Parts: sequence; structure tokens; C-alpha cells
Amino acid sequence: MMKSIYQFLKERTWDLTEEWYQSLDKTQDGVYSSTNPQQIQKLKEQNHQFHLNFIELFNKDSDDMSAAFDRWVDKIAKDQGHLNTPLDQTIGEFFKVQAQYIDLVQVYIDGLDEKPSHKDVNEWNQIITKSLNNVIQEYSKKNIIESEKLLRSQQEMILELSSPVIAIRNDIAILPLVGDIDTHRAQVIFDKTLSQCNELQVQNLVIDLSGVAIVDTMVASKIFQVIEGLKLIGTTASLSGIRPEIAQTAIQLGINFKSVDTYSSLAQALTAYNAFH
Repeated sequence: MMKSIYQFLKERTWDLTEEWYQSLDKTQDGVYSSTNPQQIQKLKEQNHQFHLNFIELFNKDSDDMSAAFDRWVDKIAKDQGHLNTPLDQTIGEFFKVQAQYIDLVQVYIDGLDEKPSHKDVNEWNQIITKSLNNVIQEYSKKNIIESEKLLRSQQEMILELSSPVIAIRNDIAILPLVGDIDTHRAQVIFDKTLSQCNELQVQNLVIDLSGVAIVDTMVASKIFQVIEGLKLIGTTASLSGIRPEIAQTAIQLGINFKSVDTYSSLAQALTAYNAFH
């Protein structure tokens, strides 16, 4: 009895996976060049699951497979290995798989005694190309969304780590600010500083600006918001490390630091608080 194309493909899913893996360019960055045995096995299983889903498109008795494909695409798009792999590489691998199926359909046709109609062949090739195009589009959209989520998460982590309140003594802490401060980072600093000072029961906080290149009206305004907010929880704040060029810029912008104790350096501020005793 002549095998259906569905049966023919179903018997070759692992062959497709092994052939695909052997064809990978192992010199590229990302998941496809991993030398970790567990990662390699996971990659093969992910690819094989794709084939198990894909061949069901040729099964006349199978229900709509779109839901299964959606789950597979969603899982791969969230996979850390694939998130660490350039999108164009993954898309390239999808096109390799498409070529595999087109070649395998031809192998199936060549092995038949009675050749299928042009309509049947065209239908099979349409299934391959249209379905792979849909998978590529969906994967690309979901990968971009997940990559943006990961980037935001990493940025938030960097921001949190870049505004630490460091306890020097039970009653004294410092907040060393480094780098450029934009509106978003300024808000993170404001929120984290209040919560950390409240948690640590800080009485005196020295906000060190020696690592900040520019203090504009937005940065100054946010610093004073922090200082006023700290007063409400019983923490007195002072400033250190205001370099001459920053002081000159502050004067030109009309920023008034007179209501806050200021020190030329962090060491001077800590000495004033007897932090070294």
C-alpha cells in the first residue's frame, strides 16, 4: 500500500532534526553554536517538536494545528537561548527547514510509482511555504516583544544597582550617584532612596554628586524632591562632590543649594558627621 505523504514525513522527523543540526554554522554567536550537551539536546528537542507539529498540517484527519503552533512559537520566543541569538539567525534556520521539507516532498514524489497531480504537489508546497511564513512572522513579533521585555528588565536592574544607599554607620549612609541622570532614572533614584532610607532607618544621608557629569534643572529638581521626601521620614540629607563647573551651571540655572548642607568631597562630609569614629 502506498504511503501517504503524511506517513512518509512522520517517519522522518528525527532524521530532519539530525540533518538540520549537522548543517548548523557552529561559528556564530547564540544558541546554535552551543557546546553544552544539555543545551544541544534541548535545541534538538525544540526542533523535533516543531516537526511533530508541522507534519500534522499534512494529516487530513488532524484538527486545526494553529493552537499547537502558537504554543510552540510562544515557548521558543521566550526561550533564553533564542533570546540571546540574533533574530536574523533564527529566521535563517526557519528557511533551512523550509528547504528541507521542499526537498523531502520531492524525494517522496520520486519514490512513487504513480506520480501525484500538479494540484497535489502545489498544495503540499503551499502548505510548506505559507505555514513557514506564518511561523516566521509570529516568531519575529513575539521575539521582539520578549527581547524588549528582557531589555527593560535589565535596564531596571541596572538602574536599581546604580542608586544604592550604602550604610556607613547605623545613623549615616551615602548615596553615590554616577553617570547621566535622565527623567526615568531620577524617578527610580527617588523611589529607591526613600524606601532604602526608611528600611535602614537612616538619620543622615550624604548624596554624593562627584560622579555626575551634568546637573540640570531636572536633576536638581529631583534631588530636592528626594531631600524633601527624606525629611518626611526623618532623614536629613546633605550634598557632596559639587564640582566648580556644576556649581557654576547651578548658579546660571538659578538652582539654590543654600538650604542644604554642602561639602566639596565625600570625605569632608563624612568627617563632618564623625563617620570615621
